[in-house]
Amino acid sequence: MNIVMLTNTYLPHVGGVAHSVAAFSEEYRKRGHRVLIVAPEFPEKIAGEKHVVRIHAIQNFNGSDFSVALPFSPDLSDRLDQFKPDIVHAHHPFLLGMTALRVARQRELPLVFTHHTLYEHYTHYVPADSQVLKRFVIELATRYANLSSLVLAPSHSIVKLLRERGVQTPIAEVPTGVQLEDYNNGDGSTVRRRLGIPKSAFVVGHLGRFGQEKNLRFLCNAVTRFMRDEGNTHFLFAGSGPLEDELQAIFASRGLSQRLHMPGAVLGEARRDMYNAMDAFVFASTSETQGLVLSEAMAGGVPVIALDANGSREMVRDGKNGRLVTEINLESFIEAIRWLYQLPPEQRQALNREALNTARDFSMHSCAQRALDLYQPLLKYGWALDDSLFAQWMRMRNLIGAQWEIIEGLTGAAGAAFGQAPEP
Repeated sequence: MNIVMLTNTYLPHVGGVAHSVAAFSEEYRKRGHRVLIVAPEFPEKIAGEKHVVRIHAIQNFNGSDFSVALPFSPDLSDRLDQFKPDIVHAHHPFLLGMTALRVARQRELPLVFTHHTLYEHYTHYVPADSQVLKRFVIELATRYANLSSLVLAPSHSIVKLLRERGVQTPIAEVPTGVQLEDYNNGDGSTVRRRLGIPKSAFVVGHLGRFGQEKNLRFLCNAVTRFMRDEGNTHFLFAGSGPLEDELQAIFASRGLSQRLHMPGAVLGEARRDMYNAMDAFVFASTSETQGLVLSEAMAGGVPVIALDANGSREMVRDGKNGRLVTEINLESFIEAIRWLYQLPPEQRQALNREALNTARDFSMHSCAQRALDLYQPLLKYGWALDDSLFAQWMRMRNLIGAQWEIIEGLTGAAGAAFGQAPEP
């Protein structure tokens, strides 16, 4: 089948949605399907990029590392005519998500929407952030889901949440899987040697985007307090993002800069080696729908310490493959790190084995097959791509209808957001 994916973020941007779109697309192509990705331009270019339509975008929106796609592209319609999509898959409910709705309606194709993100945790990137804006984005995503043919959610927690928010469209749980073989036999010793980390050190690690929504101030405060008590510990903090300087300053203010290692964004095979250099992976985000890096870390055999939240609770089995911290306070998180640090070697190895077993339940092979099986019943033919007056009229009628649905969704979401009583 021919699948067109529209996403507001894609490689080389570092983030879970970009990685998910790339991973599913690669797996679909391995199985003989065609995938066209529609995504914004980013400042960094990827040489020789294939199967991607880039949309002009505002770069570094509001000081962030996000690009905001402009709403229209003169080339997109021609590319879609050539590609002849069977499925339109949106990865966001706004910007290019609205373009996805127009494309699906105009061509009478099924619209699949993956609810990757709890958007209310990201409104700080928009000027005039407020509780009204948070309610607006929740309502907008809910209304968009109800305009879709099928909604995919990365975890059972999100399936339940969407139902509670009023999504009536069929919802299926499809996490982003990991290619297990990509995380086997990592060379962590070379990473340690290159970064100046002793072989005998206990390495606490984190890999991801340095954004406000990731709760990284909490994480760094917990890790620094643990490191002050245990001299033979180091923190491997891989990633990039707008909070990088601020987070680095936390370690500097506590005299721990020499034991902090920030190698920058890590892509491709280098991630395998980075995980292999860690003894424990720590994760404090409460804004995730899945937490893809947790499955990556476990695929590398690394136990995880995480706060109990959406995404984490589906993966972390307390005392089995890591620790799930149910009390969201520094002392509880620090104690969880210390618990793992003090385990004898044989018990640590048992955690490593169980982490790898958990990752097998989230293999990319099985997750991609699940998504393809869900696509299949939705397939139907769109209007013939000819120049007849009838076909042109039907496309125009459908496009006007899609635009009306977008306007109705925006005004309805705004009305609901302003009409709801403010939280105390």
